[in-house]
Amino acid sequence: MNREIPLGVRLDFYRALLRIRLLDERMQALQRQGRIGFYGSCTGQEAVPVALGFALAPSDWVFPALRESSVLLVRGFSLDAYIAQVFGNAQDVLKGRQMPSHMSGRSANVVSWSSCIGTQLTHAVGAAWAAKMRRDPMVSAACLGDGATSSADFHSALNFAQVFRVPCVFVCQNNQWAISTPASRQSNTLTFAEKAQGYAMHSERLDGNDVCALYLAFQRAAARARSGLGPSFLECVTYRIGPHSTSDDPTLYRSDVEVAGWKTRDPISRLASELAAEGALDERAALAITAELTAELDAALLRVESEAPPPRASLFDDVYAELPAHLLEQRKELFALR
Repeated sequence: MNREIPLGVRLDFYRALLRIRLLDERMQALQRQGRIGFYGSCTGQEAVPVALGFALAPSDWVFPALRESSVLLVRGFSLDAYIAQVFGNAQDVLKGRQMPSHMSGRSANVVSWSSCIGTQLTHAVGAAWAAKMRRDPMVSAACLGDGATSSADFHSALNFAQVFRVPCVFVCQNNQWAISTPASRQSNTLTFAEKAQGYAMHSERLDGNDVCALYLAFQRAAARARSGLGPSFLECVTYRIGPHSTSDDPTLYRSDVEVAGWKTRDPISRLASELAAEGALDERAALAITAELTAELDAALLRVESEAPPPRASLFDDVYAELPAHLLEQRKELFALR
């Protein structure tokens, strides 16, 4: 039990975990129906983005990888705005320009990740270094999967962060598979936390399916960074229950027995059992929460899916303060088209 965390906060954890699970299930269904083109879910890995979103200060910045974009919802980003980025329509604050499942939002201090694996790590370290130089108490969270530990940016980021003792927390989700490459072939070390020790960086290996333990660990790491003690590396051991994305067929490289074993450690069921043992969540209450979150999702989807694509004029926004002559000419030609 994690009774040191107030019961109300743990109930909020439960709602946030379930909200992400229901959203992912719905988005995958929409992709199969041809209503969206692509989606990458975090089924089985919801504990990390939820714990991270609750543990950090609003002024901190998150540099996610594929499985952490839902931290936006925990940090106050609206569900409508999140789904609009899946569709890339007129409600999308990014104006439909980003790749699918690369959700981000400045209002929540969440930066878009890149499909070039690991590049967000050096960006997070750079932001943390800037904060240190400006005496800004901001902490940056650099998220990655086990596969990113094989990238050059991983080593550059860890080395720089530790040498300059920047306020950065590296959050590694070891979900056992980097697409079809198992963790056992990703590294010859027994753990990924060991790699951080090679840079003399503080590291911990955590149960990535225990949202309460993660929340406390993220809080400690952020406080450590904020106090000037430097970066931390937290390996969160979890499992990707679903496919890598809607373009992937995991049955080609892993067994149903393996998946079934990890399903018994599901982070939502785990927290629900703990709350039930305290008399804080029974079956009736759980069904009511599910119904409420489902209705919220239904309403948001109804509002968002009917939106038109971004206006053509927005193609020329956000690049130049003043458009150069050749783009003014191109814009004029575009507006003349019907």
